[in-house]
Amino acid sequence: MTDLDTFSALLAPEGQQLLAALRDYDPADELTTATRLRRDHPAELVSAALGQARLRQRAAAKFGADAARMYFTPGGVEQSTRAPVAAHRAARLAALGVRTLADLCCGIGGDALALARAGVRVLAVDRDPLACAAARANAEALGLADRIEVRCADVTEVDTAGYDAVFVDPARRTKARGGRVFDPEAYSPPLSWAIGAARTAPFAALKIAPGVPHEALPEDAETEWISDAGDVKEAVLWFGTGRGGARRATLLPAGDSLVGAGLPDPPTRRPTTTPAGDASRRPPVGTVGDWLYEPDGAVIRAHLVADVAEQVAGRLIDPTIAYVTADRLVPTPYATAYAVTDVLPFNVKKLKALLRERGVGVAVIKKRGSAVEPEELRRKLKLAGPHSCTVFLTRVAGAPTMLLGHPAAEGAAPA
Repeated sequence: MTDLDTFSALLAPEGQQLLAALRDYDPADELTTATRLRRDHPAELVSAALGQARLRQRAAAKFGADAARMYFTPGGVEQSTRAPVAAHRAARLAALGVRTLADLCCGIGGDALALARAGVRVLAVDRDPLACAAARANAEALGLADRIEVRCADVTEVDTAGYDAVFVDPARRTKARGGRVFDPEAYSPPLSWAIGAARTAPFAALKIAPGVPHEALPEDAETEWISDAGDVKEAVLWFGTGRGGARRATLLPAGDSLVGAGLPDPPTRRPTTTPAGDASRRPPVGTVGDWLYEPDGAVIRAHLVADVAEQVAGRLIDPTIAYVTADRLVPTPYATAYAVTDVLPFNVKKLKALLRERGVGVAVIKKRGSAVEPEELRRKLKLAGPHSCTVFLTRVAGAPTMLLGHPAAEGAAPA
């Protein structure tokens, strides 16, 4: 699907018939399916329907059952917000009292759909005519067209006065190669423009890459990092919440949210200088205890490891590693706890012998602060046996170290 005429044909009765026929098709049989359908339908329309069917199957991971009724562009599938994340953001905006919102850079309309479902009336704007056509079709398909107005325009020329809030999702991929853009000023539109637009509205949310440097964050914005099922999906700059400078980590699907100042800065790699921040808020560093806590990625991105360490009465195993250790188990939604059974200097031969002795056939290998690749190590270990364990490749007090253990839920406390 590359043009508006072909997309319009998909929305017509014959296109709808083809899409219905392809709802559960197997991509492995695409050649046979295409040959059969081309006997009764134009080849170009069949190709477009097959392409849309493939996109819907890919989009199911983000949009669930809705994907089977929605319309996508290849870029729309890649760049659209995962539905649970969009729903979280929409619920938060609605809770702030937002009833009307300008969604700038709306793409295929994923966020607009979530906002409309939360009771917000949305002006959805994008300069890509094909994306706008998909956004309109999605609003119709999901019964939300009365709450979403789609406008094809340059977002920098849209007057957002009179709206309760502005949401901006700048493009963060290059058009030529589809690669990610890491410089916020290379976003389209640039982050500086989006921040300026945000400051003109009572409330605003700007979607940005989760790896954004903290020094690039505006002081008058609250920044929220969001993870879904353990994977960090995005960061959001919030304006108008009254929490300027705050850092928030939100973990979906449960929705637990940890808010702090984002200090100190617990780096995930060895720094060349001492991390900036209030030294009194940095977690203490000490020996490995009976329990190891692996903070959620959103917590690490938000620089809230110190807050988790305080929650569990813990300490860092190394000043540059975001692993927390403690002498007792304190449940927290913001980190996964592991019972530590062994603390060993890094040595592949010793690890292999120990795992063989214990009959470990399945090892979850995690690394932080180690140059060793887990898959390379797994090949060397040649695991066999009925038991399992978790292996952490990391540093303790600067020394390469192996920690062995198991998730807290899988067994009793360490001996």
